[in-house]
Amino acid sequence: MVSRYALDEKCLLLAKIRHNRLIDRFFNSIATSIHQNCRAFVPGFGQIETDEVYVAVTNSGDQFVIPVQAKGGKDQINTGQVMQDLALCRYKFPLLVPRPVAVQFVEDELGETIVMFELIESEGELSVVDEKHYRLVPANSIGAGDLDEYRRASRS
Repeated sequence: MVSRYALDEKCLLLAKIRHNRLIDRFFNSIATSIHQNCRAFVPGFGQIETDEVYVAVTNSGDQFVIPVQAKGGKDQINTGQVMQDLALCRYKFPLLVPRPVAVQFVEDELGETIVMFELIESEGELSVVDEKHYRLVPANSIGAGDLDEYRRASRS
């Protein structure tokens, strides 16, 4: 239903991430979306907009904020937007460590994959800290053999 009615690829991507709790899985945490299409004024930057903002907590109690930049189609991740996301989080959530994420759809021979990147800023430069790929499949396409394989993989 989401795929049918989403107004554009970016909205579809964010909805799939939210529905499948991919931010939780990516960070091994409990994350909650608190803002979508978040707009705010940040001194030194002016008006900033980020696609989505989550707050998260780990099992050990560590709390952090996750600004998300989503790109659909042929759009590329923009480092300037990620730097603005960091500024927004540092200004609006000064007690939380910002952990920015960039997400996008990638098409390959097997279909559609959601690629997620955690980025870190150091001395004004961004670099990738973690990258994970998620392929969403219909529940009825997962068989007993797949479940056995998942079980074996989770034990190793």
